[in-house]
Amino acid sequence: MSNPIVPDYEFIAFIDEAGDPSLKRVRPVDEKGGTEWMVLSAVLVGRSHEHELDEWLKETANRISDPGTRVLKFTKRSPEQRLIICQHMAELPIRIFVVASNKRNMRKHKNSNAEKIDSKQWFYNWLTRLLVERITDYCHQRAERHKLQRRHVKFVFSKAGGHSYSQTRAYLQYLKMQSVGGTTYLSRRTVSADVLDWNLVEEFPHYKRAGLQYADIPASAFYQAIDNLDTGPCDPRYAKALRPRIAMNENDIMRDYGVTIQPHKEWLIPISEDQREIFRFYGYLFEPYRQGPGPCFVQS
Repeated sequence: MSNPIVPDYEFIAFIDEAGDPSLKRVRPVDEKGGTEWMVLSAVLVGRSHEHELDEWLKETANRISDPGTRVLKFTKRSPEQRLIICQHMAELPIRIFVVASNKRNMRKHKNSNAEKIDSKQWFYNWLTRLLVERITDYCHQRAERHKLQRRHVKFVFSKAGGHSYSQTRAYLQYLKMQSVGGTTYLSRRTVSADVLDWNLVEEFPHYKRAGLQYADIPASAFYQAIDNLDTGPCDPRYAKALRPRIAMNENDIMRDYGVTIQPHKEWLIPISEDQREIFRFYGYLFEPYRQGPGPCFVQS
């Protein structure tokens, strides 16, 4: 059996998460259960900056007066250090993508279409799909605009217990085949197949890659902006500080691109105003309005 031809890459997307994918029981609907939110985040770095990641990490450590550390671990830092970390990250030549899913409506839900694929982690893969669709679109647009010879993106996942990254690879290949064949289910978006190759998927413990250290930051920052069960009152300061590096679409809009909420009909999500604050900050509206004789809602 011949070895697969692995394309060279132009971009690297480092991916981490906050919260858990459990759907059997979900707080606050259930007194005990999984987290209300699941957040996936990606930090996209150009190939030309890959060699700088370790130096960036050293500089971040210096700014929080912890020189020599190799593990930033956002949630272990003081509020002052967290803000400094986000402010430094906002200066770096990167792009950030965040997908935040409120799991209340997913409680005990089963996805019959996703379960046709041999996977025990369909919900995690579904959120990964939303992230990958936006990342590959961004890379495709950039490659076209700058006429890049290399255009593929390598995905590097922070290795977490309970996930099968071989299943994630297979799922990405399945999405690419659907995109090429024009058979994507729920094709509101689709992956940009020309920049995606399932052979360019890796996973490492977060402490072994500086890029994964950075991917932890937006995942944790946005989680703290929307969670009021585990981390205390919602604190959007850190997620707001990342705004200069949040990815925008071709119309310079961050909503439903650099920052994505699920369900996508955001006005139907039963969350509090303090949880909505960070999404409003990034362009979501939430307010319903009437037009003509029937109800009409602001779409994301």
